[in-house]
Amino acid sequence: MHPAAADQTAPPSPEVSHQVRIRPPTRWGVNRLSDLWPYRELVYFLAKRDVQVRYRQSVVGLGWVLLQPIALMGIFTLVFSRFVGVGSEGIPYPVFALAGITVWLFVAQAIGQTANSLVSEANLVSKVFFPRLIVPVARVLALLVDLVAVALLLIVVSLIVQGVPGIAVLTLPLWLLMAGLFALGAGLLAATLNVRYRDVGVVIPLVLQVGLFVTPVAYPASLVTGVWQVLIALNPAASCITGVRWALFGTEAPDAVALAVSIVVTIVLLTGATLYFTRSEQHFADVI
Repeated sequence: MHPAAADQTAPPSPEVSHQVRIRPPTRWGVNRLSDLWPYRELVYFLAKRDVQVRYRQSVVGLGWVLLQPIALMGIFTLVFSRFVGVGSEGIPYPVFALAGITVWLFVAQAIGQTANSLVSEANLVSKVFFPRLIVPVARVLALLVDLVAVALLLIVVSLIVQGVPGIAVLTLPLWLLMAGLFALGAGLLAATLNVRYRDVGVVIPLVLQVGLFVTPVAYPASLVTGVWQVLIALNPAASCITGVRWALFGTEAPDAVALAVSIVVTIVLLTGATLYFTRSEQHFADVI
């Protein structure tokens, strides 16, 4: 048989089709969370873009990550240590302040940038389909680059001040992880509300400024007594800051009850904010 005839009688090969199934969220939004994994490359590129844009055409570049907490450390040392006389739990006050500033800057920047992430990406959110949860998650991941850089600085300072840290240093990643989860939960809640109520974008900076002083950044948590201890415990950033100081510099360990409350608050906030986000995202493109 002629080869051409054989080709004509052969059955056509099936075409490979790539389909994207768009499903409404379930009652608890579980399918939206499982849909994040296929878009992991998009998360990476959005986070990478945020890092590059932040330091593009910057003379100092990544050095700003270190200059900002160091500058605040100098101001806090002058005001709270020299003028007010705040204690530092047996370690030099500049080191004490630097540890608190490092954690707080990450939490504040993560909440602030996550809260405005959907609004700033309005063109992308309204025109392209993808799990919207990717946008705030990418913002937090991009800030992890800054956090790791400053954490390395803290470790070097710890080696200089304290020598080889104790076994508690192994808990350092856990405190930073808790700070990141708390910031993500608060940011998701704020981002969801900010899509519909733009007042949230104006209120968040004010809340973060107040939070700097009600969180034990410039002073030890042990100074807070009475009913204020309950309010401090409801702020997971406070336990994270105390935990980082304890892990690196051997200061007083976080109170067990306050730590338990902070963990519960973090879990409830992150879970509730994620569910609220996934239930609301189907309306983002209509109102953003």
